Amino acid sequence: MKKVLLTIFLILVVAIITLFIYPSPIDSVAWIPPTATQLSGPTAVNSLLATAELLARGEVYGPEDVAVDQQGRLYAGTQDGFIKRILSDGTVESWVNTGGRPLGLHFDHNANLIVCDAYKGLLSIIPAGEITVLTTSVNGVPFGFTDDVDIASDGKIYFTDASSKWNQGNYILDLLETRPYGQFLVYDPTDKTTTTLIDKMYFSNGVAVSQHEDFVLINETWRYRVIRYWLKGQKAGSHDIFIDNLPGFPDGISANRNGRFWLAIVTLRLPDVDRMHPRPWLKNLSAKLPDWLKPRPIDYGFILGLDEDGNIITSLHDPTGANLREITSVEEHDGYLYIGSLSNDRIGRFSLNE
Repeated sequence: MKKVLLTIFLILVVAIITLFIYPSPIDSVAWIPPTATQLSGPTAVNSLLATAELLARGEVYGPEDVAVDQQGRLYAGTQDGFIKRILSDGTVESWVNTGGRPLGLHFDHNANLIVCDAYKGLLSIIPAGEITVLTTSVNGVPFGFTDDVDIASDGKIYFTDASSKWNQGNYILDLLETRPYGQFLVYDPTDKTTTTLIDKMYFSNGVAVSQHEDFVLINETWRYRVIRYWLKGQKAGSHDIFIDNLPGFPDGISANRNGRFWLAIVTLRLPDVDRMHPRPWLKNLSAKLPDWLKPRPIDYGFILGLDEDGNIITSLHDPTGANLREITSVEEHDGYLYIGSLSNDRIGRFSLNE
């Protein structure tokens, strides 16, 4: 027994020494986050999402974003590289495999599915399933984490590269390093050019064009805020903060083009992460831990409804996360919200009549 205890002790000593001596994969900087707001008023806790219908349950894994085509068929990109297609009768088809990790999805005016693939770049898929790579870099620098997309009426494709350093499998390291590796871009299909509109963002994520296409919103996930980039008017070409100090990490955002934005909150604020942020040494240490000891999302379903002035006007919750959790996208279509998730095995459908 003594030999066993001694062996365990020596293993722990070696592990601790290794933890402190082994170099960290990140070089973190300090940040003092704003005090987390309470869930009250329009963000007060409810259980509306616990009543949402579940589609393709057990037949999809990680349907991060969803899109609906002109025939009412539902599409979702999953962890295995497939874009799944769900028919009106509930049948799930493995439509196309991108060979990467499809994230943001949006149909253009020619019925092509525009895809942000975390590893393959910005893609276009025709209805027959043929894939064309639109762009994989800007100014000679490859994208590291192509993330989300929206399309204006003139055909311009607005999208994000969440991190030029850390790929999709290492997004937690991007959070812990707390450096601005993200960017917001536009691809013009007329001349096939890619242009950076905003750089040095803290995990640039969801994208949504406004009703009159005078601005576009971009989620800055690690800063708990949404940025507004002006497309028209005296402020065209500049950006400001649309809404700040959100009660969680904003992921996907969509516009119904009728004055409403739907904002997916992938998880509530994580108190341990907020406490680490002012202490770079602690984040550097945390980055060396095995994945199961790194920060993890809270099992909670959360969606915010915003108006075009940045006001929160409604919220939908699943406090237990048993029905829907880790929500990463919300798309309004024909009176329903279709809800995607980073790691769940289902797609939610919530009737706005509720």
